[in-house]
Amino acid sequence: MDWFGALKYYQDYLKIERGLSDNSIENYSFDIKKLIKWLETSSIKVTPLKINREILQEFIYHIAKEVNPRSQSRIISGLKGFFNYLIFEEYRATNPLDLIESPKIGRKLPDTLSIKEIDAIISIIDLSKPQGERNRAIIEVLYGCGLRVSELISLKISDLFFDEGFIKVTGKGNKQRFVPIGSLTIKFIDIYRNEIRVHQVIKPNAQDSLFLNRRGDELTRAMIFNIVKELTEKAGIQKNISPHTFRHSFATHLLGNGADLRAIQQMLGHESITTTEIYTHLDKRHLSQIINNFHPRR
Repeated sequence: MDWFGALKYYQDYLKIERGLSDNSIENYSFDIKKLIKWLETSSIKVTPLKINREILQEFIYHIAKEVNPRSQSRIISGLKGFFNYLIFEEYRATNPLDLIESPKIGRKLPDTLSIKEIDAIISIIDLSKPQGERNRAIIEVLYGCGLRVSELISLKISDLFFDEGFIKVTGKGNKQRFVPIGSLTIKFIDIYRNEIRVHQVIKPNAQDSLFLNRRGDELTRAMIFNIVKELTEKAGIQKNISPHTFRHSFATHLLGNGADLRAIQQMLGHESITTTEIYTHLDKRHLSQIINNFHPRR
């Protein structure tokens, strides 16, 4: 079995068995393609079934010169997953990366926005333009429900259960969950639907999609990133902001106001509560700032 054959089988496994999105599959494949390219450049002829720890160690030394420890760790983790798949399918007996450790990295705390900053972003939206009402609703959903970008752009009108106070969200691996939605977010979605979307000529494939572009088609991930970037720049916010920042802010503000960590985990769609626990670190950072600012012995 050659590398591209093994990669194709692995991609099929990720799609069919694990139900991953095309975007996630591409991210997993990127690390393997990086290894394949290095093997070709280095004139090393070895199959994925025969490659050993020494060759992979050389590859890791090579990438260590190009990427930071966090990226190194991600690449090693991605390759371990690939070789574990080969073991699972009985193509290999061992994982050549088992004895190779990832670089020690601290847990990166995500940037968050204050309520004042979120209000500033929303207030800068030009509501005189049709896309203004749409963009306000998008920001409100990102912050009000804590959705991922992929979840936002795949949100359907048939997923809205406003009378019950919930929306149905399709997350990673096509797993569905119900997320509470507040009255303010409902209000802005209804304004967009009843005053803007209703007047659009909608393409057949997007009839049930909630958020549309000017041509009546589904929005893309890139469009959401561009909307957020443009609004934060106009609002004069000097932070590294992405759509995911609103999700972080959603969780951090809930925790700061006394919400239960397990409830936040369910709303965010985290498989493990360990992922959600990063927000407790953010909250502790806030407590640390209080000590540094106000304690007489600081």
